[in-house]
Amino acid sequence: MSRRSPMSEVTLRLMMAVGTAVIGSLQFGYNTGVINAPQSTIESFYNETWFSRFSEHIDQGTLTALWSLSVAIFSVGGMLGSFSVGLFVTRLGRKNSMFVANVLAFAAAACMGFSKLAESFEMLIAGRFIVGVYSGLSTGFVPMYVEEISPTSLRGAMGTLHQLGVVIGILMAQIFGMESILGNSTLWPLLLGFTLLPAVLQCVLLPFCPESPRYLLIDCNEESQARSILVKLRGTDDVSDDMQEMREECQQMKREKKVTILELFRSPTYRQPLFVGVMLQLSQQFSGINAVFYYSTGIFEKAGVSQPVYATIGTGVVNTVFTVVSLFVVERVGRRPLHLIGLMGMAISAVCLTIAMALLEQLRWMSYVSIAAIFSFVAFFEIGPGPIPWFIIAELFSQGPRPAAIAVAGCSNWSANFLVGMGFQYVEQLFGPYVFIIFTVMLLGFFVFTYLKVPETKGRTFDEIAAGFRQSAGQLDKYSAAEEFDTLRGDDPDL
Repeated sequence: MSRRSPMSEVTLRLMMAVGTAVIGSLQFGYNTGVINAPQSTIESFYNETWFSRFSEHIDQGTLTALWSLSVAIFSVGGMLGSFSVGLFVTRLGRKNSMFVANVLAFAAAACMGFSKLAESFEMLIAGRFIVGVYSGLSTGFVPMYVEEISPTSLRGAMGTLHQLGVVIGILMAQIFGMESILGNSTLWPLLLGFTLLPAVLQCVLLPFCPESPRYLLIDCNEESQARSILVKLRGTDDVSDDMQEMREECQQMKREKKVTILELFRSPTYRQPLFVGVMLQLSQQFSGINAVFYYSTGIFEKAGVSQPVYATIGTGVVNTVFTVVSLFVVERVGRRPLHLIGLMGMAISAVCLTIAMALLEQLRWMSYVSIAAIFSFVAFFEIGPGPIPWFIIAELFSQGPRPAAIAVAGCSNWSANFLVGMGFQYVEQLFGPYVFIIFTVMLLGFFVFTYLKVPETKGRTFDEIAAGFRQSAGQLDKYSAAEEFDTLRGDDPDL
């Protein structure tokens, strides 16, 4: 087969399609980070609204519960959205699904942007839920679309762009959330309603982007249209390698009916890659990273930082820089080694942060150690656990089970996100400066799991990766695997 230089396959058409899709990732990141910096300002709004209704100030317990709900309801929406990914992409396709989902972004922007005018914190919470649904859908749509239009040699690097969009969104939220910009008592509704603008931009650009050629050929049997799109995406008439790979997967699909979520759990063929994909998603969230993203301003205050908002913006800069680093090394080093390096680095950083915060009252200079530890924690996250779980789940499955697998993995991610967002403040009150020891233990557990169970997918086609798991499933349980193949793939002697 002919081989081209990887960089020669990076065309303007490809980058425009990927960039447009990644606007959805930016929205996810922005709405993850936007609630952090203006916390005290929005809590004052809650208090004022409560007083205007009941002629008394809100008690601290109720305020903490309302604020935790405002943070965590975003993840509840994300759970619902991620679990619905398969319903959209199999009926509407990848591109149209992204387009339709922007209706939710418009509705969320309206709820959050007008909540102060309406004197309703319920509208703000509802808006957070709706934008969570949108973000849950986007975390399924974007990696799937990007993976399916990218050349095999660049899948990892292109997949990392989803996480780059997320961290740029977080950084934007941190900068716009400064009191001198939008994070003040007058303009915070604009800060939350800003999500309208990226949604409009994506709606304008999506009609100029192609549908996934893999979806067109395998799901819609539109081979000529798929080839035409590939020629434009690759910038060459020689797309035989891509077409051959998709035809082989299409032949596999003819023996494999569409896989539902229930069948995904029942089949020995899919159970192992699904378990790997879910564990990688849990390793991302239970690493403790969103405890930093959601509550970093408060953490820096406890660490004695005089200007915590600037330290929070610093985490966003580190976040972005090391995502770019991951973008350039993921195809050289591989998915598995980067994930292992990231997990171990985060565990060491969490230990350093715990020691620094525990000794802060005796040694004030430990505030600088705590800042360095948080920056290191975020940097190692973006080297591996940040970007890799999002795109590796699409690599672990062939076209048939991919939508259902992404839905399950995404729902697992958002469920863990919810638990961290809702529970961190309470756990922190219980454990004090030792709260990150909990995350350290989990990080070490995920390191061991990754070392023992996660395969390397760099440079392998979707079908080669799936074949490896099929072979493994057959070795584990030949009888049940054969039985499932009869059910899911039909009586094919070649299997």
